Amino acid sequence: MFKFYKTFPFLIVLVVITIDQLLKFWVKCNYSLGDNIFSYGFVSLDFVENPGMAFGLSFGSVISKYILSLFRVLAVIAIGYYILKLIKTKANTKFICLVSLIFAGALGNIIDNLFYGLIFDSGTTWNEDIGYWVGYSGVSKVNFKGYGTFLSGCVVDMIHFVFYWPDWVPFGLGGGEIFPPVFNLADMCISTSVFSIIVFYKKIVRKEDLEIRFKKLK
Repeated sequence: MFKFYKTFPFLIVLVVITIDQLLKFWVKCNYSLGDNIFSYGFVSLDFVENPGMAFGLSFGSVISKYILSLFRVLAVIAIGYYILKLIKTKANTKFICLVSLIFAGALGNIIDNLFYGLIFDSGTTWNEDIGYWVGYSGVSKVNFKGYGTFLSGCVVDMIHFVFYWPDWVPFGLGGGEIFPPVFNLADMCISTSVFSIIVFYKKIVRKEDLEIRFKKLK
């Protein structure tokens, strides 16, 4: 039982990253940037690339992107250490699962940032002349020659929930989209896990789980 307790967080991470990356590769290798892959009800698959943070938030320079990528790497290392600490101290299983999902989501997007610029032949890049991120035409191919450098890859997003405000809503919102960002499975794992931790905080988080000490784990 304890062996499973120690290994199931890694299984969660493996499954999430595998599905996340397979979905991203499938979209990028079969569709052009901006394509609507399908729509069913309020759920739509729309291929976009994000040079910045989750849910379409981005910064206006290559340097800021590099800084963000490095910050993500450090954050993932810290979360990974925290998971090991939770396992060692036998924290609530549900809490470990949720933190593992956050770790998997963050790592899934970091893979895009670190390696997609080296793997694919085309992608969204920063144009110094106009000071803006510029897309590309056609379908990308895996050629390992790359369209950029290490840390320069853009995150592939595709999940889009399409809802519109009623026309009578004030403040200029009427008829507009309620939640325009396009995201991916990794983003969904992060956001739903954080929300769940907040909602069930008192039931799944112990006092000692908040005391992070960066020392060697035995």
